[in-house]
Amino acid sequence: MKKKKNTPGRIVNRRARFDYELGNDLVAGIMLSGRETKALRQGHGHLRGSFVTVKDGELMLTNATIASGKNFIIPEEEQTRSRKLLANKKQINALTDSKKQGNTIVPLEFIISGRFIKVRIATGRGKKNYDKRESLKKRDQMRDAARNY
Repeated sequence: MKKKKNTPGRIVNRRARFDYELGNDLVAGIMLSGRETKALRQGHGHLRGSFVTVKDGELMLTNATIASGKNFIIPEEEQTRSRKLLANKKQINALTDSKKQGNTIVPLEFIISGRFIKVRIATGRGKKNYDKRESLKKRDQMRDAARNY
């Protein structure tokens, strides 16, 4: 009988939905080294504070951290390096147009399933502080209503 591996399945950027009003999203591949792939499969990564830029017609994931695991070491300078995202020209052009309109390209999650590791990204407009307070208030009201029900 085959033993099932304990993998996280996905690593989520929880602050993205709080800090941005998100629009369309898409799933893109990511170029990783072997150690980085192993670290993500063990759940040693986070997207807090990361963002996507368009450089020379290519998407680059910046400031995403992939930490060392149990049996391998990733040097400090390589943990937050920029990584190339794999998307077709049509998708890149759509994201570039959205960026020109003042939106930000935000990574939402690492999807770890099967052979490939992918990143879900979305365009978003930054929320103001009063919008964040309003969303907190709505969430608290929904929680109270569910509790009383």
